Amino acid sequence: MNELETRSGSPFGVDVRAGLDVVVFDGGLGDRYVVEAEARYQAAFPGAEITHTAVPDIRAALQPRFDRGTPPDLLDNTGPDSLPTAALAASGALTDLRPLLAAPSADDPALTVGETLIDGVAQKGRFGGEEVWALNYAYSAFGLWYSEELLERHGWSTPKTWDDMLSLCEAARREGIAGWTYPGKYPFYLQWTLYPFIAKIGGPGVLKAIENLEPQAWRHPAVQQAFEAYHELAAKGYVLPGTPELDHTASQTAWTEGKALFIPNGTWVEKEAAATTPPGFRMAVTPPPGLDSGDAMPFGTIWAQVGEAYVVPRDAASPEGGMELLRLMLTKESARSFSRTSSSLTTVRGAAEGVDLPPGLASASAMAAAAGSHTVAPRTDWYQTLNREVIAGLIGEMMAGRLTPADALTRIQRAADATAQDPTIPKYRHP
Repeated sequence: MNELETRSGSPFGVDVRAGLDVVVFDGGLGDRYVVEAEARYQAAFPGAEITHTAVPDIRAALQPRFDRGTPPDLLDNTGPDSLPTAALAASGALTDLRPLLAAPSADDPALTVGETLIDGVAQKGRFGGEEVWALNYAYSAFGLWYSEELLERHGWSTPKTWDDMLSLCEAARREGIAGWTYPGKYPFYLQWTLYPFIAKIGGPGVLKAIENLEPQAWRHPAVQQAFEAYHELAAKGYVLPGTPELDHTASQTAWTEGKALFIPNGTWVEKEAAATTPPGFRMAVTPPPGLDSGDAMPFGTIWAQVGEAYVVPRDAASPEGGMELLRLMLTKESARSFSRTSSSLTTVRGAAEGVDLPPGLASASAMAAAAGSHTVAPRTDWYQTLNREVIAGLIGEMMAGRLTPADALTRIQRAADATAQDPTIPKYRHP
């Protein structure tokens, strides 16, 4: 077989003799949509041996493979223990995906793959340059999830201000129901409602200053007010006892069992909690409340962003195959399968049209539409260790009652300053 015979008609020149090694995160979104795309890949390249692995801990499973120089061809770098994408990009461990975005779509060759995606996908995959190191597959809207049936049964309404929230939590406590629960073992879930709360109080510039590691950014009054408000939930006993020790599954189960009104989460929770969600629960989501009438942004402001980051490692045996599988995954057929089976939206434009969405996803879609341009998407992926391990951990300590808001913010500011001053950490900035 000569060189021309071994190269396929793929825009990336996939070697028809090469296998394909795919690793995905074993989480709430599932992997059926990937398996279906692999079947189409197999049909196009009958000789390719496909290895598909789903793992719950990406870092533990993949860091040794990166260290050995034997990473997979395509990696879904997602989950609570994902690898830091910014660090992988900075170390040269990833393949630039701009050729994928410029390639013809598998749906319509008159369009490039990039032209079939919603705005913001390429930008989220950049880390300080023009290269695109990650392609995010899901579009997630974050908020406070609740049972419409539970609220209606008690005659309660979703809160729009923090006073409304405290009043509702007090009413719930009188009925033996906690106001909140959350994955205490993974306190970064709290950031998905806390950060838009900060933006509502002080405006989006407060978050940009935090992301830019500006001196004293965590001392802004809006940040202090937001931390004090969240601490008040715990101090007044409105958080389900034992929450700091719960993981995401246990906290979601407590919530679907009606032990708490609200849980901060993303659009995948409907699929992830399906096994414990009782009939008639009518899952729904609301934006986090604002503080009061003096807020800088409206109540409908939410954190909404692209996520589920797929990367093609530079040292993969077949990076061309990894990009080709991604191209097949970015068809409307794959995207619709994803929405049907994962109860989540995708970054493929118009893919949800004609899909019968479950109640939670329909609620999230309506919430995102109502938010319009009033969305924030903090770049917590720029400094993943700082954000997921240090900042989130200190927020968790505050909510567990082991730190005051002032102490938590002092330690967070100190950690942010240390990151800003560390010359070994690549820096990123909003213009």
